[in-house]
Amino acid sequence: MRNLRNNDVADRRTAAADAKATLLNRYRAAKESSEPTRLARQAERVSLVEAREARQAKRNHLKLEERMRLDVIAAEERAAAEAAATAEREAREKAENARIARVVEDEAARKAERDRRYAARKARQR
Repeated sequence: MRNLRNNDVADRRTAAADAKATLLNRYRAAKESSEPTRLARQAERVSLVEAREARQAKRNHLKLEERMRLDVIAAEERAAAEAAATAEREAREKAENARIARVVEDEAARKAERDRRYAARKARQR
């Protein structure tokens, strides 16, 4: 059966405006009724964000402390390595100086022995 009512443009425009007004009123009513829960959810979100930021700050602080501890350990290890290298270098220099001193003493002993033999030979020739 056909709609016998004659829908002209003005009727359709009025019906659309009434529908929009009804939707707007329903939205406003829903918004007002959900206001307390919205505020509660918003407060909960704020508290969650604050807790998250506090945990992040604590993690950052712990990371900083760990990094500082590792830096101190690394500095101590570098100092120990430098001290060991210095001690090794000094030991090598001492050993080298002792070897040089032995070579000089041996050379002096050979010269003295040569001079003694030369003097003995000259003494025999006279």
